Amino acid sequence: MPVAVLAGGETNPDVSLLYDINGIAKDAPNWIDRTMEFIGEYGIVLGLAVLMLCAWWSIRKSKDAPAGMAALLWSPLAAGIALIVNVPIRGFVRRPRPFLDHQGLEVLVKGKTDFSFVSDHATLTMALGVGLFVANRKYGLIGIGLALLEGFCRVYMGVHYPTDVVGGLALGTAVTLLLAPLAMMLLTPLTRWVAGTRCGWLVRAGDAPAPIVPAATVPPEAAGHEVRAHDRDLAA
Repeated sequence: MPVAVLAGGETNPDVSLLYDINGIAKDAPNWIDRTMEFIGEYGIVLGLAVLMLCAWWSIRKSKDAPAGMAALLWSPLAAGIALIVNVPIRGFVRRPRPFLDHQGLEVLVKGKTDFSFVSDHATLTMALGVGLFVANRKYGLIGIGLALLEGFCRVYMGVHYPTDVVGGLALGTAVTLLLAPLAMMLLTPLTRWVAGTRCGWLVRAGDAPAPIVPAATVPPEAAGHEVRAHDRDLAA
């Protein structure tokens, strides 16, 4: 197995780990490689989409469904923003794909000509997973687990270094969490408004408990009416 050596005689752990993980693909049967190829390219992203649908169905029945739905809506938006942020990063680092600089890799997906750092797939899946965690911890933990599996698949397939994956996981997490407070401030009023329209079923199930309205939001005229009624009761 080739081992990358840095200046000074030290080995490069990033490249060594790449060969270790990708070496599994060399020894695996062809059907396992084809399965990993599908999972790494499309399967996990599709799995996260199904997971988001399950989370949507569950959150609709929660006590404060509009707030949970705002967090769920933020998940794909965060993923899109993270991918946009990655564009200048890839252009600045300009790291070639590992199979262009290192021989003997088992490359399961041909035709990758863009730069390697950071991994779009790792960024996308982790942003979705962390966004799901903000909305619902149970589904979020599953989503984060799928994102970690995605990172492993990208190295297994020979199209990314391990540090490409780590960078993508970090980028997806950072964008989702750092912008979450602003996103929730903007999206929650929107989902609460939708909950009161004919499309309210998208946000809140019909049998879900209605959100409790704080007393401070009761209109002054309504409060005055309640006081007058109370006075009449006392006079009687």
